[in-house]
Amino acid sequence: MAAAPAESLTAWLQGQLGRRLVARKSVGGGCINRTWRLEFADGGVLFAKTNRAAALPQLVAEVEGLAALAAHAPAGLVIPEPVAWGLAGDQAVLVMPWLDLEGIGAASVDTGAAFRLGQYLADLHRHSAGGSAVAGYGWPAANFIGSAPQFNGWRSSWGQFFAECRLAPQLAWAARRSEPLQGAGALLALVPQWLAGHACEPVLVHGDLWCGNAASLRNGSGVIFDPACYWGDREVDLAMARLFGGFPPSFFAGYTGSWPLSAGASERAALYNLYHLLNHANLFGGGYQQRAQACIHELLSRGIPGGGSGA
Repeated sequence: MAAAPAESLTAWLQGQLGRRLVARKSVGGGCINRTWRLEFADGGVLFAKTNRAAALPQLVAEVEGLAALAAHAPAGLVIPEPVAWGLAGDQAVLVMPWLDLEGIGAASVDTGAAFRLGQYLADLHRHSAGGSAVAGYGWPAANFIGSAPQFNGWRSSWGQFFAECRLAPQLAWAARRSEPLQGAGALLALVPQWLAGHACEPVLVHGDLWCGNAASLRNGSGVIFDPACYWGDREVDLAMARLFGGFPPSFFAGYTGSWPLSAGASERAALYNLYHLLNHANLFGGGYQQRAQACIHELLSRGIPGGGSGA
């Protein structure tokens, strides 16, 4: 059933787009925002996210991330282009094109689409490397990882950035929840040393690349969306892609066939994914807390990710 358009949303869309909304249908896929198929009197269709007004900064950060990705995306990789965003009454709204998405995750039978998406991601990373305007590792302002704040700023050292801007805020949040992680201080002290020998050039990363934030189109194009962008090690996207069910092997084959990973990438993946485990623990609790703690113990026991000793 199509929901009757809310009066404030209808008026806002008319003012922003000059188009009359006639129906909005709830669609799945969103766990933070409500998501809609918008149908207009002229026969056009768009996609929208809505949330409470206080969530507008999350949608604005998404717009900024999508713009950055679009600036470096290769041909064949579609980045949804925001159409309008702002406040419609007491709602924050982001409107984008309607795309008929097909799944790219491990259950997908189209391994060719996943392979191409891996190639496109490698091309995006490569195209963004070496930008003259990049001030090191980071992002100009805080943004969001899911619904949680993601702290940024700039650092000249990748290890320093990952320790100070990724792990430290999440570990401090856990402590404020009265769920401190054992070994947190030791881990933070060692991370810059662990990553000092990993010469990674800053590239634009998606930042939250699980399989629910990627898809394909029937014409063979790949699509990525819902970013948490920053300039960092390209391996963080590949690590995240393996964390929660992940992508099929063909995706990783497509990526590494275009741009092989450096030695030690599989060991660094555990360190990089600790960030997402901590974020999920802070947002949702439950088993994520135990997984994060086990990851810290493993990292401290085995020494430098990628080789060497943390002593």
